[in-house]
Amino acid sequence: MTVSASLLATAAVLCAVGGILMLTRPLTRILLGAVIAGNGINLLVLSATGSAGRAPLLYGVPLWQVTDPLPQAIALTAIVITLATTAFLLAMAYRSHQLTGTDEVHDDLEDRRIALRAEVLGERDELREQYRSESERTAEERARYREERKRLRARLRADRALQARGRDAGGDLWHDVLGADPQDYAEARTDAPAADANRGDTG
Repeated sequence: MTVSASLLATAAVLCAVGGILMLTRPLTRILLGAVIAGNGINLLVLSATGSAGRAPLLYGVPLWQVTDPLPQAIALTAIVITLATTAFLLAMAYRSHQLTGTDEVHDDLEDRRIALRAEVLGERDELREQYRSESERTAEERARYREERKRLRARLRADRALQARGRDAGGDLWHDVLGADPQDYAEARTDAPAADANRGDTG
């Protein structure tokens, strides 16, 4: 079986470029990376067929002259799957841009909270050991020690507040999960001052 070197080189370059793009944070680049990597993998699968041969007809064609139809069927199935993945990533990018104004994939709040807590606890233990190692402590050192502990606690409180805002939802399934039109957000912003005014009148 003979394989085209240019076809293999093109497939390798496409897979490499697609892999690099999928390791980035913006969803649009991830989308382009998935499409490019899918095309590169399809080329790799098609290169497994070797050189072009005759059509795989049932009668009248010797088997050694027939092109293997299995890689072509696999490539056709991969094209359909890539199309579905592209549509899904495009919908995710649109929804992310609609909610946050950007399509960048952010860190998971829970993972970041665990990492921040470990970092803060490490700094607190180091600060405590340093404070206890000092034999004579002045009032200025005690005040600085309290300020550092307050700063560490404030970092944890700020992260918990950020996580609470991330979990905040309006309770409407369509707006929270399925999506909302930008016109709905505009109407909500215009209705908010009127609701505040009415609440002030009743008070």
